[in-house]
Amino acid sequence: MMSSSFKEHLSQVLASSISKIEPVSGGDISKAYCVHTSMQRFFLKVNESGFALEMFLTEKKGLESINLTKTIKAPEVLDCGQYKSSSYLLMEFIETKNPTSKELETLGHQLADLHALSAGDSFGWSQDNYIGSLPQSNKNHSDWTLFYVHERLLPQLKMAKEKRLLISSEIPSEGNLLNGCERFFPTVKPALIHGDLWSGNYIISAQGVPYLIDPAVYFGHHEVDLAMTQLFGGFSSSFYNAYSEHFPVVTLQNERKDIYQLYYLLVHLNLFGRSYYPSVIQLLKTYFN
Repeated sequence: MMSSSFKEHLSQVLASSISKIEPVSGGDISKAYCVHTSMQRFFLKVNESGFALEMFLTEKKGLESINLTKTIKAPEVLDCGQYKSSSYLLMEFIETKNPTSKELETLGHQLADLHALSAGDSFGWSQDNYIGSLPQSNKNHSDWTLFYVHERLLPQLKMAKEKRLLISSEIPSEGNLLNGCERFFPTVKPALIHGDLWSGNYIISAQGVPYLIDPAVYFGHHEVDLAMTQLFGGFSSSFYNAYSEHFPVVTLQNERKDIYQLYYLLVHLNLFGRSYYPSVIQLLKTYFN
């Protein structure tokens, strides 16, 4: 139950009296609410974890960075802060609908427009952020293979070992990881990517407009986002057909898809436990022995 003082704080932020706050579905990490005023609704995420303010601040920056591209929409952020023990992120509320084929086609085109934006020769981001509730390192590298091994695979493998989800003999050496990636990675131009694009991280508004939510943005290989869309399903052929008009399928893309999905499977292993172990081990053995 939200305290009356927190509700009053939000009223001051919005400069409007709040008539109702009701829980809504919003993911596993934070509590989510719909905040009603006399004129509008707002979406509120609340988390009491010690890292929550930093997590929300990086999410705010990711959403703003996507919106600045003017390629695809993300919710507008009204405020991000802390009240007593609660960190919060306050955003516009987007009424959603089930997507049509045409709207998923638009999503494909707009995601490709986002991926067409580059950052010169540097992979990474201006700061570290989060993938789910796990820290995601974004140290800049000029080489994509070095970035992917050092900032994506190695941190998750180390965490899995510390959690006793993997043992030392199951973890490839840094050299094997680098060699395995180099076999399949082409010369890559850095693209601005969402970073965690499963089907729960896009919505279609009641007006039929695609939005990206819960980003883990950085400049990387555009195929990373595409690989994540294929890991758990939820994207239609109209989405992929539209996207491929901008980025046609190229050689070794299926192998790269596996290697990029490995990162997300390691994240799920570290977040949710051993049910993801068989998939992780299979990919490690296939590509990095």
